[in-house]
Amino acid sequence: MPEFALNTARALYDYPPYWAECYGRAPFLPMNRAEMDDLGWDSCDIIIVTGDAYVDSPSFGMAIVGRLLESHGFRVGIISQPNWQNAEAFSALGQPNLFFGVTAGNMDSMINRYTADRKVRSDDAYSPGNVGGKRPDRSSIVYAQRCREAFGDTPIVIGGIEASLRRIAHYDYWQDKVRRSILADAKADMLVYGNGERAIVDIAHALAAGRRIDMLTSIRGTAYMINDLPSDWTVIDSTNVDKPGRIEKHHNPYEMLPEDDTAACQTQSNATTDELAPNTTKQTASNTAPLQFMSKAERQALRKGQRDKTVLRLPSFDVVSNNKVLYAHANRVLHLETNPGNARALVQNQGGQKLWINPPPVPLTTEEMDYVFDQPFARVPHPAYGKAKIPAYDMIRFSVNIMRGCFGGCTFCSITEHEGRVIQNRSEDSIIKEIESMRDTVPGFTGVISDLGGPTANMYRLACKSKEIESNCRLPSCVYPSICSNLNTDHSSLIKLYKRARELPGVKKVLIASGLRYDLAVQSPEYVEELVTHHVGGYLKIAPEHTERAPLDKMMKPGIGAYDEFKALFEKFTKKAGKEQYLIPYFIAAHPGTTDTDMMNLALWLKRNGFRADQVQNFYPSPMASATTMYYTGKNPLKRIRQDSESVSVAKSAAQRSLHKAFLRYHDPNNWPMLREALKKMGRADLIGNGKKQLIPSYQPKTDGSYSSARRKNSTPVRKQPRKGTILSQHTGLPPREKS
Repeated sequence: MPEFALNTARALYDYPPYWAECYGRAPFLPMNRAEMDDLGWDSCDIIIVTGDAYVDSPSFGMAIVGRLLESHGFRVGIISQPNWQNAEAFSALGQPNLFFGVTAGNMDSMINRYTADRKVRSDDAYSPGNVGGKRPDRSSIVYAQRCREAFGDTPIVIGGIEASLRRIAHYDYWQDKVRRSILADAKADMLVYGNGERAIVDIAHALAAGRRIDMLTSIRGTAYMINDLPSDWTVIDSTNVDKPGRIEKHHNPYEMLPEDDTAACQTQSNATTDELAPNTTKQTASNTAPLQFMSKAERQALRKGQRDKTVLRLPSFDVVSNNKVLYAHANRVLHLETNPGNARALVQNQGGQKLWINPPPVPLTTEEMDYVFDQPFARVPHPAYGKAKIPAYDMIRFSVNIMRGCFGGCTFCSITEHEGRVIQNRSEDSIIKEIESMRDTVPGFTGVISDLGGPTANMYRLACKSKEIESNCRLPSCVYPSICSNLNTDHSSLIKLYKRARELPGVKKVLIASGLRYDLAVQSPEYVEELVTHHVGGYLKIAPEHTERAPLDKMMKPGIGAYDEFKALFEKFTKKAGKEQYLIPYFIAAHPGTTDTDMMNLALWLKRNGFRADQVQNFYPSPMASATTMYYTGKNPLKRIRQDSESVSVAKSAAQRSLHKAFLRYHDPNNWPMLREALKKMGRADLIGNGKKQLIPSYQPKTDGSYSSARRKNSTPVRKQPRKGTILSQHTGLPPREKS
């Protein structure tokens, strides 16, 4: 079984190359046999199957992984958006010598295909011609099964955002039920989650050296199935680490529960937080010995020296699919175990087998980030697509990713679960080199960089002041409920990067389109001035998400006062620069914790500030997000879960979700009848009338009521959710913004 060295990892560039490096680098990774023949290949070592069109850009997951593996000497082929009705398309490149790498693409396939109202989308930004329907639902599962049909004895590794967010038993919004780990359904050999570069390189070299995939148990950032728990590991029931409180539900006395899950279903009362409870058990090959019979020194050794040989046993799939309290508990524990510096392995019974999840990968160093992004990307779509437009590519065509990760911890966002909280930065030289390459080689460059950012625009080189504190921290956010005193908020490195980028010959403008963390920005007025003076193209998008404290607390977002503070700086420096520029605030409708009154107050705030939203969508419960747990269970996993703990207000019915949407579009006459009825029921009929302080008029237009909002200087596109910045890479998995 695995043994982990915490916070240490072999450098990505410190491997002897595979023998096939003699073939050199390919202009594009081949997508058919003819291209393989042109390269002189008789076979591929690794074949990546993806639900996205193949764009050879560091903003697309298959390109990053493929080019990285190519740099290690492996021959990598691409099967993009194959016909999944049978296995024929999956054998187009022949049998890979080492393994299939399967990914749904840059987005979860269900989010890609369905709206927040579960309606099928007609388009797909990651497909040629923006045509929808080129990938199946739950693509990773279907693709893996077809790979198995094509070549039954070839190892299959699934990864990407879909695999990351579905690595344990998870609530599936589209089926409205808890599903097993995607690994169990896909019947793949291994799952890679998070930033997958380290894991995929380790897997490739190990298989190339002749090891079987079932022997690869010590690779961080991976998950696989086991039959029996290891005899030399300390196995701790998660309910003893973070007790879920008293469970009131009575179980059928004749029901036979799996032995591993009995502890999770027993009544719990005395709560602990992070310390191991006295009745934690240590499982050995011969017996189970309660820790209360160990000495204090032995227990301390377990907590400190043997943490890397400790596994937390989560309540099983059968249990969490029938008990919302324990589902919320399992989700909370998973989020507590996401820091690479202190995270423990997790195990969860999936029925016949047990899912083993290794600790998260060690973050990439700046040198390793440069190595990944300095690969010879063509930065254009594969020639096979001809002149067909790929909207996701057009969106990021002239943007540059400068970092990964986000320590914001927003509960509705998938970044933390996938990329982690530790910011991984590229060097300034590497970023400038990419801009110069874009300027000189990408067709259609006009001198405008559309974005210089990442998951968050202004977290570049921000980090904990102490590596020791960082490696031991278990807080889900560095900026909520306030900015941590140990967080370095110095924006000088980012200011320097901006200045150097905009002074490059041939570069006329550098825009910032990624989501801006404005509560951090106000810590550096110099940064706000630099941004407003040189890097705003008339409008700057920021995301206060809401105005009311209750929903903001469930989102782990700062209060609206932080927005007001940033707005004041924005307007001050805009006036100083002699420009006409506007803030575009985005909001979320129907987020867990939001009441009808909260939405009414938000609508009143919008009207007072002269904003009219023309892009609105309700909260989208993406897999594994903390907010999704709130949506499904009605419990708050940000606090210890109990049967009688805080209940979260959740707008689930179509009628209430529509009402919350309508409040954001209070100015649309089509919404007035619904809003009038709601305001009367809420006892706020005083808001119906023609006064400036009233929300909607008492009359209805004599026309058919159709409404089209005019684009005004202060019109506010309220964004769909989830989001983080632009479409950047396999590390986002979030839908592009669109009009409702």
